[in-house]
Amino acid sequence: MSLFPRTFASGLTLGVVIAVAVAAAAIAYERYDTRTLKRTVKRDAVLCGVNTGLPGFSIPDDKGNWSGFDVDICRAVAAAIFNDPNKVKFIPLDASERFKELRNRKVDILSRNSTWSMSRETEYGLNFAAVAYYDGEGFMVRQSRNITSGLELDGSKVCVQAGTTTQLNLADYFRANNIKYQELNFPTLDDVLKAYDSGQCDVLTTDVSQLYALRLRLTKPAEHAILPDVISKEPLAPVVRQRDDEWLLIVKWTIYAMLNAEELGVTSKNIDDALKSKKPDIMRLLGTEGAYGEEMDLTKDWAARIIRHVGNYGEVYDRNVGEGSKLKIPRGLNQLWNAGGIQYAPPIR
Repeated sequence: MSLFPRTFASGLTLGVVIAVAVAAAAIAYERYDTRTLKRTVKRDAVLCGVNTGLPGFSIPDDKGNWSGFDVDICRAVAAAIFNDPNKVKFIPLDASERFKELRNRKVDILSRNSTWSMSRETEYGLNFAAVAYYDGEGFMVRQSRNITSGLELDGSKVCVQAGTTTQLNLADYFRANNIKYQELNFPTLDDVLKAYDSGQCDVLTTDVSQLYALRLRLTKPAEHAILPDVISKEPLAPVVRQRDDEWLLIVKWTIYAMLNAEELGVTSKNIDDALKSKKPDIMRLLGTEGAYGEEMDLTKDWAARIIRHVGNYGEVYDRNVGEGSKLKIPRGLNQLWNAGGIQYAPPIR
């Protein structure tokens, strides 16, 4: 064995090569280890990527004030961090740019009716935090056609947004059922809606939640029906960058806190009374027992802040898309697990 360090053609020793490789790896990891919470606190605002305008989910009013189900998720994250749901900057993104802009750090969180799929995590280097809304693709047709099922759409012209899972599901459904159709795809959902409303196509397909929202924007909404068929699984979830576990935990547990609050009967209206509760589950949720928030670099009352300022899951659903809204979308799968749905949050303990 040589007593001298091994050298390479460049004259570098093995030790130097290893040191350079370790340093390069550290730099590469830091590029992905985004430390979003630290930058968010320093900026004093959460950067939230939302839909450019989808009633019930994310839409601005004439003064630029945003509202909607997806908007409230970001407000809840801001409430957990700052005790102020208004410390959010909403950045509208279309479907084609949403994941790229998240990766480029234009936004901290993407809360934009995005379907959780394996390829979107593996190809884009992203994490979907938790399912906020269970959806599925459906069809909207004119009442005058007297159609009651998607299986009756043979020979139809179907409007769909290009570059989405919706387009892929459409092809799968018609091929699997041996139904002929003509696809008319458009780059934006606005273009899809305009084409359908003008009569260029017989059918509009997208997530059922979006169909309810888009119907309100048609020239004569009452003349259109949403078929009962649901042809795909579309778990909609907020998205964050990978390798930022702290931020992933905050976004994930924000949604879980809202679900647990509804299950425990804690609302924005009774939060003060709930803070006096001696029930262990409520005490852990609201921070009067344990230090669960502090383990995420938040305060003990992080969940109480969310519920006080934004509400529990049921409140958010009802006012934005449910019975308290113009959309009036039935809860369906989004009911809690003990009320006939599949919404289910891990316990805080």
